[in-house]
Amino acid sequence: MPSPALRFQNVTKGYGASQVLREIDLEISSGEFFGLVGMNGAGKTTLIKCLLDFCALDSGTIEIFGTSHRLTESRIPLAFLPERFMPPYYLTGMDFLQYMLKLQALPYDRSASEAMLQALDLAPSALNRPVRSYSKGMTQKIGLAACFLANKDFYVLDEPMSGLDPKARALLKSHLQKLRTAGRTLFFSSHALADVEEICDRMAILHDGKIRFVGSPADCCREFDADTLEQAYLKCID
Repeated sequence: MPSPALRFQNVTKGYGASQVLREIDLEISSGEFFGLVGMNGAGKTTLIKCLLDFCALDSGTIEIFGTSHRLTESRIPLAFLPERFMPPYYLTGMDFLQYMLKLQALPYDRSASEAMLQALDLAPSALNRPVRSYSKGMTQKIGLAACFLANKDFYVLDEPMSGLDPKARALLKSHLQKLRTAGRTLFFSSHALADVEEICDRMAILHDGKIRFVGSPADCCREFDADTLEQAYLKCID
C-alpha cells in the first residue's frame, strides 16, 4: 500500500498552559482534496505550522508521503500559502515569482506566468508593478500563482479564498478542479463551509484542539441529522 500524502499521529501542541492541539490523528490520501474547518482559535493554523515544522511538537509524529516532516526533503513535493501572506514590498510581481521559483531551482517562464495570472483574474501588467501597490485580492492571487507555477504534487493552503472576489473565487475553484483531475493533493483550511462542501472529498472539524469529525460533507450531514453542512457543523461543536 502506498503511503498517505499526509499522516498526523497523536499530535499534541501547547503554548505555556494553553493546549492548542490534543492528540490529533488524521490521514489524507494521495490525490484527495481535504478541508480543515473550525472556529477562529480552533488550532487550524497551528496544525499547519506543525506540519511545516515551523514549531516543534510536544508529542506525536507527522509524515508527508511517508517521510518525517522534520526532514527538509519531505517538503519537496509541497507548495504552501499562508493565511497572512505578504511578499517583500520592494519586489515587483515578476521579481517575486522569479525569486520563489529560483528557490526551488525552477525556471521562470514569462508566458506561463501571464497565463497563470489570467487564470486567477489578475492582469499580466501586475507583473511589472511593485507588490506594495497591490490590493489584498491581488496579493492573494500572486501568492496562489507562485504555488501553482511550482507544479507540485501537494498543495497546503491556509484560507486560500481570503480576499478574493466572487469571480476570482470561481476561477480558483476551476483551477483546483484541474489539479484534482491531474491527481494532485490538496489540504486547505477554511471558514467557508460552502467552499468545503463544493471542493472537498473529505473534511475534518477541529474544535478546541480536537478532531470532532472526519468524513465527507454528506457524511457529516447524515451523522448529525442535519439538512445543511452549516447545521451539521453547529451540532458537531455544540
